[in-house]
Amino acid sequence: MDTIHVTADTAALRNRAAQLVDEGRMDAARPLLAAAQALAPPSPDLALIGARLAAGEGALDQAMQTLDSGIAAAPSHVGLRKCRADIRHRMGDLEGAARDAAEAVIVDPADPQAKALLGAAMLDLGRTAEAVACLEEAVAGTPTEIGYREALSAALEKAGDPSSALRVLTDGIAVCPASVPVRNAAILLCVRRRDFIQAVRLAEQARSLGIADACTFGMKGHALSSLGRHDEAAIAYREALKLGPEDPYVRHLVVSSGAMPDSKRAPEGYIRTVFDGYADRFDAHLISLGYSIPGAIRSVLQAHPKIVAGLSIGPVLDLGCGTGMVALAIGDLPLGPFTGVDLSPRMLTQARAKGLYAELREGDIIADLAMDQQRWPLIVAADVLCYFGALEEIFAGIHQRLEPGGWFIFSVEKILPDHDGVIPGNGNWALQRQGRYAHAEHYIYEAVCAAGFRILRLDRPVIRQEAGAGVPGLLLAIERIHHDG
Repeated sequence: MDTIHVTADTAALRNRAAQLVDEGRMDAARPLLAAAQALAPPSPDLALIGARLAAGEGALDQAMQTLDSGIAAAPSHVGLRKCRADIRHRMGDLEGAARDAAEAVIVDPADPQAKALLGAAMLDLGRTAEAVACLEEAVAGTPTEIGYREALSAALEKAGDPSSALRVLTDGIAVCPASVPVRNAAILLCVRRRDFIQAVRLAEQARSLGIADACTFGMKGHALSSLGRHDEAAIAYREALKLGPEDPYVRHLVVSSGAMPDSKRAPEGYIRTVFDGYADRFDAHLISLGYSIPGAIRSVLQAHPKIVAGLSIGPVLDLGCGTGMVALAIGDLPLGPFTGVDLSPRMLTQARAKGLYAELREGDIIADLAMDQQRWPLIVAADVLCYFGALEEIFAGIHQRLEPGGWFIFSVEKILPDHDGVIPGNGNWALQRQGRYAHAEHYIYEAVCAAGFRILRLDRPVIRQEAGAGVPGLLLAIERIHHDG
């Protein structure tokens, strides 16, 4: 515990308070700052410590008030300008953040932190070339600051230069060989580029040097799985779990890895746990990612012959209904009543609140299809089959539950070749980085036809944005053949 001694040395009090703020010990810093303020008149340095303390406690509005007053009294103080740029950036005022950072650069052109702040604001404003220029100068000014390198790498990747983005990080490994974050950033960039061989190489290098954490092993496991080296991936995942038994990212990877290589679908417990924890923010998060499938399903249904003729279709079965986003998108069409099925009780709670479903059932969709005796004229499944690798069983269940001539509309993620042009997984489907399966177009076509359907429509939408890139998908409307019995 820090004890306050009566002293006239306000500089010592101020410096100690600043040190405690740096360490995140806000409760200990506050009385020392108050003592320094009582012993000395207001100053830019005291204002800066007060603002940082308030920000550290989450009181961003109070921090802004302190900074506004401090800058009004000392408009050329670089520290206050940089702090206000950072707070404005955190509050979403990107233009204001850029102005303050630019003022700090004008006052002190050699300050790398000011240039990094300006670069971050430029990047978020979409001014990528300016962001790269600012961040290059920041890295040149402080080559060992990993945060600057990560920001520059992100800017170069956004500018369409992934090779330079990776070089910035590998140069960082050379400059700071003991830094785990820069190694992980380089591995993650390789995974995003689907350069799984390089990702494994970097992770193995980190392991051999003893500079690795749970995420290093988790990403190594994902890269190995993507290369089809499942036994090695299982070892990497076990190492990740040892190092980070409570890390949610690691647990996500490890549980996802349980679906490979022997299992053909994600475990039920994994799906339930993930979506129960996701339910309250599910809709807002997907909307922020530009999620397109509910609207795409609506467009397909608007061309349905019955709807074109002014007739209604129903009842409708919504498999993996989640929070009810599809029912919300198509609820004004002549459809219904709706029945929804989902594994996650908390997702069903969100769906129930929308008041769109006549019935909601908690359970696995394959088991539900097997128990259900009803025939449906329309079944929909938006981003549900991505939790299944092999699709033959689910297509068979759908076939049994559709009326002859009934439609099944569904989406899947489209499998992509890796950095070297190799299709990951078994060529038909592969488990991806986020624990979802992606499927090959030829496999979907063959499985659909073998199950007794004909394809009415095949679209290739961008499902959503992820890690700065569009996720390619397939959206199909298929029909149970009338004469198949």
